[in-house]
Amino acid sequence: MNVLVTGGCGYIGSVLVPLLSADDRVGRVIVFDDLSSGSPRNLVGALGPDVGFRRGDVREYGDVESAVRGTDAIVHLAAITGAASTHDRRAETFATNLEGTKNVLTAAGKFGVESVVLASSCNVYGRAMSTDIDEGVSPEPINPYAETKYESERLLKSHVTEHDTAGTALRLSTVYGGAPGIRFNLVVNAFVFRALTGRPLTVYGDGSNWRPFIHARDAARAYREAVCEPEQWPRSVYNVGASGENYRIEDVAEIVREEVGPVEITYLEDEHPGPSYHVNFDALAETGFSPEETLREGVRELAASLTGSATEDDEAGRNDGRERNY
Repeated sequence: MNVLVTGGCGYIGSVLVPLLSADDRVGRVIVFDDLSSGSPRNLVGALGPDVGFRRGDVREYGDVESAVRGTDAIVHLAAITGAASTHDRRAETFATNLEGTKNVLTAAGKFGVESVVLASSCNVYGRAMSTDIDEGVSPEPINPYAETKYESERLLKSHVTEHDTAGTALRLSTVYGGAPGIRFNLVVNAFVFRALTGRPLTVYGDGSNWRPFIHARDAARAYREAVCEPEQWPRSVYNVGASGENYRIEDVAEIVREEVGPVEITYLEDEHPGPSYHVNFDALAETGFSPEETLREGVRELAASLTGSATEDDEAGRNDGRERNY
């Protein structure tokens, strides 16, 4: 199949594109990106005759239609990210995340695309009081990012019904870990960087809020399997992560302190209290997919990578064919 990856030069895209291009189930990968936040350098080593690139903006329907033409499946990653920052970018977030999704789905319907996999987030659950939140819990978004992701899920569900095609939304856990397009506005990556540079780990609020976490490699593997084997992912939405990888933010800070070295942890009042959700991933197990990485191992690996102290064995482990490639 020919697979279009929107936002393919971003964090997860930088891991997903090489996975797809190396997969026998995929004939060609087309990367669609406006390069406003991602960079072509994130695909160094992944480019070749089976990887194409189209520069364009998901807000511009003409750009999207041109990219979708001739594709069989789409992984729609392109979005304004950084949930907390979207309070000050509401109009831009809705234009990119929601209107952009409308454009992708309209073009997919026009050209008979067989499957669409949408990047969503467990952030849609907001500040949930219960634990072990499954997909049956009604989302209560508390920021524009989450609002647009939830509305995009609903658009995809309607698209699947109208066009009798395959499609699913992956509500990812909070992503972390090394990748060519790594972002440092995500809590684990930010904590590791601050610890390595001798700065305190700043926890907003009291640190009691829950989050599930997933390594970028596992996130990319989930998207690959969902787009390559859509019959194994029949639900309209899946929480993606592992039950044992739910942590309080205060515990994440402690893990970073233990694995990276002595560092002060400070607590600050949060103007926009962050979400809190302890998530259940039982439905994900039905697909046959399960994450392989753990947070503690990922913190240790990221620190070693950033300091240049990763061993040859570490490098071999990332490139030994066990789906761990960046």
